[in-house]
Amino acid sequence: MRRRLMKSSDCDASFFSPENEQGMRLRWEFARQTLNEMNQWLFDENGQVGIYDATNSTKTRRRFVREYLENLGIRVLFLESIVNDERIVEQNILATKLNSPDYRDRDAEYAVRDFKNRLRNYERANEAITEDEGCSYVKIIDGGKKFVLYNLKGHLQSKIVSYLTSVHIIPRLIYLSRHGESEWNVTGQLGGDPPITRRGEAYAKRLSEFLQREFRGRSPPTVWCSQLRRTWLTVRHIPTDICICWRSLNEINAGICEGMTYEQIKRELPDVWEARKADKLRYRYPGGESYLDVIHRVEPIILEIERQTKPLLIVAHNAIIRSIYAFFKGLKQEQVPYVDIPLHTLICLRTRPYGCDERRYKLLRDEVPLDRARTPEPSDSESHPAATSLSPASSCGVAERVWFDDIESIP
Repeated sequence: MRRRLMKSSDCDASFFSPENEQGMRLRWEFARQTLNEMNQWLFDENGQVGIYDATNSTKTRRRFVREYLENLGIRVLFLESIVNDERIVEQNILATKLNSPDYRDRDAEYAVRDFKNRLRNYERANEAITEDEGCSYVKIIDGGKKFVLYNLKGHLQSKIVSYLTSVHIIPRLIYLSRHGESEWNVTGQLGGDPPITRRGEAYAKRLSEFLQREFRGRSPPTVWCSQLRRTWLTVRHIPTDICICWRSLNEINAGICEGMTYEQIKRELPDVWEARKADKLRYRYPGGESYLDVIHRVEPIILEIERQTKPLLIVAHNAIIRSIYAFFKGLKQEQVPYVDIPLHTLICLRTRPYGCDERRYKLLRDEVPLDRARTPEPSDSESHPAATSLSPASSCGVAERVWFDDIESIP
């Protein structure tokens, strides 16, 4: 808001000085306008949770924010980050501020010096949040080493706390892969617990070889897979200290359609076909699950992923990998069923403070897309509005596809 309204990002530490009366007036005005915009989004655009990202470091400012929102019937939870460890401060500045619009055309030395001066201005006016303010709050101390909770109310605030106690600021690698080609990938059947094919076994070995090269001389990644044999057959060659099979990573339950092909569903269950085509995200297979069900099912898994500090490999199924990938890439729920997650491709996500970088490795070249050599599933075409421009090189973020051309041909 500040950068947009001032029409400039050239704003040094003096703007945040408590003695800068003009800066104080402008920051109050920006606060009001931002709250108005958030209010409009919540009420006019059916928003659910608003995140008001501002310093709010004085009791006066917090009282203003709280009264403004509570008068509209909005429950408020304050999050206060307290960092006493100077090393964490330095790491945060280097990781996040050097690429900030405020310092886009400045050198690193200037950016670090100016932001530290900005912090000193904040400290001079700072009033730590206390119980006598009567609000709900969470204090996050030294990047999550300690938490202080006060006056929490309701399920949503508890879920937010659960997430906050899971996340950390340590960069890490997350590898995502579908299982190797299964017998039912070849026949086009849904669900089940089939074994992998010869090509699937070839991918399993290639995956192991790739990871052994990547982690030569280092601790191997932790490995997670589903409880279906096509995933643990895919990871069985990987040398690892920890391998966990999660039921929550099982493929979407197709209910009465388990074992059927899309062609059979279209012919024998046309109502099911058309209903899923109309709303692939929310449509629940009779006796089974919807994509929305899967997203809720993997939520605890995502919290566990956030807790990890070591490299992690997850080998699972199309709907599962789509859901996890969409979370880390910041995609909308409506996009989840259309994310391109091909077989025999390893996706590497490297987390950073705001988002993650992505790289894709095609470890086994396929003559044709293996699970597309059949009747396409409903709404799985590029013409669908939510499916447009969902290749990794577009709206999902820049991705580099690496092909290993020395792979021998496997019939």
